Amino acid sequence: MLWSSPLFWIAFAVLLFWALGAYNRLMRLRSAVVQSFGSFDAHMVRLVALLGELDAALSVQPGRLLAGASEQEVAALQGATTQLSASLAVARARPLQPDAVAALAAARDVLQARWLAAVGAVGTVPPAPAVPSGGPAPEAPLEPAVTALSIWQIRWDEHQLQNAQAIRVFNDAVQHYNAAIAQFPASLLAWVFGFKAARAL
Repeated sequence: MLWSSPLFWIAFAVLLFWALGAYNRLMRLRSAVVQSFGSFDAHMVRLVALLGELDAALSVQPGRLLAGASEQEVAALQGATTQLSASLAVARARPLQPDAVAALAAARDVLQARWLAAVGAVGTVPPAPAVPSGGPAPEAPLEPAVTALSIWQIRWDEHQLQNAQAIRVFNDAVQHYNAAIAQFPASLLAWVFGFKAARAL
């Protein structure tokens, strides 16, 4: 009988060990996606905190940091920050859900566009007042808006570089995971245990 055949049990043992190994590999790759998203999440939380600091600074001196930006552009930047924070919270809970990651990527793009719109609206540094002939030199002007804003721009650029690196790590993890669950015969295990393809940022 088939059940008493040594070849059957050998084949069964080989298949079982392969299935366990393939399942563990898929779990490791999925965990790598979640862990890499955690690193990206940490960078984004710091970016949201930076924008919160800017918002607080704007409440103290609203006409100074973004002197050339309209109220609508400043409000749009603040709204984009809120949208990003909400999308990040959803994606944090479901980093393997394509819809959640897609919404986060869209919110990130909107925030970048709003930042460029607000910062790009800031004019050039106003010229220093002329020195009257034979008169005393004028007092040094207060720090212009562009100079004050440049500090925030530097911090923004630093965060963007860090985020870009974290995004590359996350996207690589997603690529390896998606390739693994699509490869036959591991794809059969992925179907049985409900492994779904993730989405890159």
